Amino acid sequence: MDQTTARTARPIRMKPDLPGLGSDPASVRGRVEMMERVLERSITVPGLGRKIGLDAVVGLVPVAGDVITAAMGAWLVWEARNLGMSKWKLARMSANVVFDTAVGAVPFVGDAFDFLFRSNSRNLKMIRKHLDRHHPATGVIEG
Repeated sequence: MDQTTARTARPIRMKPDLPGLGSDPASVRGRVEMMERVLERSITVPGLGRKIGLDAVVGLVPVAGDVITAAMGAWLVWEARNLGMSKWKLARMSANVVFDTAVGAVPFVGDAFDFLFRSNSRNLKMIRKHLDRHHPATGVIEG
């Protein structure tokens, strides 16, 4: 291969394995599962073997950390609303986020609470149940 061919050749770009950006239930499922993983179980605590996420780490920053994680949790509720979940379930999901934010804002106690209470995992469980019932084609066989 001569130099002109090498210069004009385009590099091959690999597309990252990201969930779809569409509004279909399968895309929403991928996005909410990814967000829950980031918020609740993306980092393994050395020595304990317990997984934590950004909710616990960013929650260590007073006020701003709790506001950021509350906004990310509220995004899960917003996606659930777009799926057509009932108002009762949306209220329960919102209560999980508000409770996590309120207790998480208490210094020291809130940090320990964020380590134990996983509001986003609870909300994902409700979203999965809704998707499995109303959109069964989005289900993933876990092995």
